Amino acid sequence: MSYQKKRVIVSLVSGSLFILAYCTFLASGLASGAFVDKDLQFWAQTMLQFVGVGAVASIAAQIVFHFAYSAAIAAEMGKTKGEALDKAIKASMVEDEMDKLIGLKSSRIAFVFAGFGFVAALFALALDAAPPLMLNIVFVSFLLGAVLEGIGHLYFYKKGVRNG
Repeated sequence: MSYQKKRVIVSLVSGSLFILAYCTFLASGLASGAFVDKDLQFWAQTMLQFVGVGAVASIAAQIVFHFAYSAAIAAEMGKTKGEALDKAIKASMVEDEMDKLIGLKSSRIAFVFAGFGFVAALFALALDAAPPLMLNIVFVSFLLGAVLEGIGHLYFYKKGVRNG
């Protein structure tokens, strides 16, 4: 499995855990009735906290992945000198044109899904839903869009892409 696929899998796992944590928070608060009287400021602060924690967790997961990936290459090469080891690690992390095209096609999936989520949130608001529901629809659609982008990456790596 290539470096890019492994990196996407790590991002997918961390993103899925983030969505699971937010949905668990949301479900527990809704079940207990704790969110009934909460205003938009509460939701904005909560979402910002989740974004901050999610960003830190995602960066930490990528750092651990890169460290483990480099260590695996070093173990595979055995007693190789540092310069040759650096070359091997850098060579495995090169992003070619196919990787860039896959990234573009996958990001399109995320943008489309986030756009549909935004329109769904506007419909919810137009149908007299509570503004916090609208915020949550937008937030969750962006989160799911990011996960679908990762799934798209894996799909296009398996299926392949055509230029054009």
